[in-house]
Amino acid sequence: FKTKRKTVMHSRKAPFFTRLGRLFRLAGWLFRTGRHLRRIDAGNPAERDHAVITLGKGALEALDIELEIGMPPADNVKGVLVAANHVSWLDIFAMSAVYPSSFIAKQEIKDWPVLGKMGQNAGTVFINRNSRRDVEPINQAICAALKVGQNVSFFPEARTSSGLGILPFKAALFQSAIDAKAPIQAVTLRYYDGEGQRTDLPSYAEVNLFQSLWRIVSMKKIRIRLDFSPQYKPTDMPDKDRYALKDIAEKAIGEIVASDSPVQPLPKK
Repeated sequence: FKTKRKTVMHSRKAPFFTRLGRLFRLAGWLFRTGRHLRRIDAGNPAERDHAVITLGKGALEALDIELEIGMPPADNVKGVLVAANHVSWLDIFAMSAVYPSSFIAKQEIKDWPVLGKMGQNAGTVFINRNSRRDVEPINQAICAALKVGQNVSFFPEARTSSGLGILPFKAALFQSAIDAKAPIQAVTLRYYDGEGQRTDLPSYAEVNLFQSLWRIVSMKKIRIRLDFSPQYKPTDMPDKDRYALKDIAEKAIGEIVASDSPVQPLPKK
C-alpha cells in the first residue's frame, strides 16, 4: 500500500525527569534480562517462551508503554509462521509479550550494544537482506523450527515504515510455511500517542537507535495495539504459492493499518 506523504509527529512531551526515569528503568531491565537470558535452557521450550514473554513485558513496563490486544491470537497453536508489519524496534517486545517466538532480523542488529547479544540468546536468526544466498538456508532453518512446534516471526516489509501505511511485502520467507505445512498468522501493529491519535514518532525508519530511543522516552504516552487476523494454512489452499500467501497477509495487515490512519493509501493504478 503506497501512501500519501505526510508526517504525524505531534505529541505532548514527557517531563525531562520522566524521560530520565524511563532510561534508568530500561538500563536496569537490560541488565536483569541479559543475565536471565544467559541461563535459558535452549532445549526447554516452556522455559524459553516464559523468558521471551517476560522480556517483552519488562521492556514495555520500563518505558511506560501500554499494550492493547484487538483481535486476539488463536490459543495453543504451535509451529506458526508469524508475519507482521514493521514500525519500530519496539515491535519485537510488543509481540513477544503476547505471542512468544523466534524472530528473523536484519544482520545489523546483531552488532547493537546489549540488544544484539540478547537477541542471539533469545533465538533470533540474523540474515543479510542484501544477499539472495541467505534466503534458502534461512527458509530451511525456519522450516525446521516450525516442524518442531516453534513459532517464528518475521517482517515481510524487510525494513521499517512510518507505521501509518505499509511497504510492499516480500514473498521469499513464506515458502517456509509451505515446506513445513505450517499455519500463517498475520499480526498488525499500530502506535498511538497520549491523545489516542495514530503517531509515527516511535518509527525507526529514518533515525538511528539512540535518536529513536530518545523520541520514545520523550513521548508522554505510547499505546501499541496488536491485531491478530485469522490464521490460514497452505495445506488448505494447495493451489497458492508463496506470492499468493504473501498477498493474503499483506491485504489483511494493510487494511487494518489504513482503517484509522491519517494517511490513506493511494489508489492503485
